[in-house]
Amino acid sequence: MFKVILYLTLITLIPALELRASIPWGIFTMQDQISWPVVFVICLVANIILGWFVFWVMGPVFTIVRKWTWFDQKIWPILEKTQHKIHPYVEKYGELGVAFFIGIPLPGSGVYTGAFGSYLLGLDKRKFAIANVIGVCIAGVAVTALCLMINYGIVGDDSLIAKLFLKR
Repeated sequence: MFKVILYLTLITLIPALELRASIPWGIFTMQDQISWPVVFVICLVANIILGWFVFWVMGPVFTIVRKWTWFDQKIWPILEKTQHKIHPYVEKYGELGVAFFIGIPLPGSGVYTGAFGSYLLGLDKRKFAIANVIGVCIAGVAVTALCLMINYGIVGDDSLIAKLFLKR
């Protein structure tokens, strides 16, 4: 059981895959060893913690990166200008927008890009934490529902959705 939990967590930590890959892997390949609700909870918790960690790490990373003169003079002013321009919109729609961005189970969205973008746009830590939980729950429910529909025959094994989820 520990080995399965470790695999699920490690797959969840892979950028661009996250729970979009770990939930299908757990449901389709580990169904003899672990039930789908346990897979769901493990992947959900791992992804929520991952989002918080990435957002938290952004501060120290940018402090180090800004010590490079080139970045501080060329890139940082562009980021600040963009941040100031869109800050009112981020404050108005940021939390909900980030939640939906994280929640859409498509490549390029997820907690890594959501945390990175939220930090660069100046979203408050508390607002990001809430958006992260909501977004990860949306993605987790969507992916789990699709996997269960495939697993129980509601969606055919040879359908595009089943092929995307690597059902064998």
